[in-house]
Amino acid sequence: MAIILAVERASGQNSAGAQRQCPQWEYIPAMNRLAALALIAAACASDTQKSTAPVGPGSGILFVGNSLTYTEDLPGLVAGLASAVGRPLQTAMIARPGYSLEDHWNQGDALRSIDRGGWSVVVLQQGPSSLEESRILLRRDTARFDQRVRAAGARTALFSVWPESSRQSAFLAVAQSYAPAAADVGGIYFPVTQAWLNAWERDASLPLYSADGFHPSVHGSYLAAVVIAAVLTGARPESMPARIVRPDGTALSVPADAATVLQAAAAAALAGVAP
Repeated sequence: MAIILAVERASGQNSAGAQRQCPQWEYIPAMNRLAALALIAAACASDTQKSTAPVGPGSGILFVGNSLTYTEDLPGLVAGLASAVGRPLQTAMIARPGYSLEDHWNQGDALRSIDRGGWSVVVLQQGPSSLEESRILLRRDTARFDQRVRAAGARTALFSVWPESSRQSAFLAVAQSYAPAAADVGGIYFPVTQAWLNAWERDASLPLYSADGFHPSVHGSYLAAVVIAAVLTGARPESMPARIVRPDGTALSVPADAATVLQAAAAAALAGVAP
């Protein structure tokens, strides 16, 4: 598996040199700004990292997103779960902090990688997109990417995320953005948004957010990986291990009792999605 993590320069400028905001975050609550900015600064600190456009291995899974995808190496977790259930997948990602799909379209690496082929599924992700303007852009840019994905012989998928912890009332709006975007193009929908809600219905104490109140914790990333791996492999969430070994040998673990709850939450979310 080739994991490609492309990061933008610490200056916060896009490839055209214009000052860029974080449009898909919609806003960062004041209490979380320092933590969020610290995470972005750490990811952007090295000016020596070069963005690249990986070539697919033939039936690979390409993730295109931002820090919600590269936190805990979500593609690596998906690959690890797929191997654990005996249905190996090769994954790669192009992810930049704060990026929307429009940013990826303009920057170009994702399009170059898609055009080079070798992918069976291209997973698209941006921020919550719960506001009407963000929803419109998500659906527009999904449709634009889908044309290139189809031309390369692959299928588009949408990784539905979550809002900030201070805006938990926006969960439904997030799903109402991502699900139509997937339906517009006949794509695959990963209902991670609903899976998070299902998990809290079963155990409200589960720490799905990290300390910054936006990025996923180990538990949150584990749940996202279980949902995505279950859809891509056809394996039941309950068959997946509590300890995931990524292709690079690193591992992520959640307690066995938490894994049972998270797997059940994933299964319930998937049961509510039409095939």
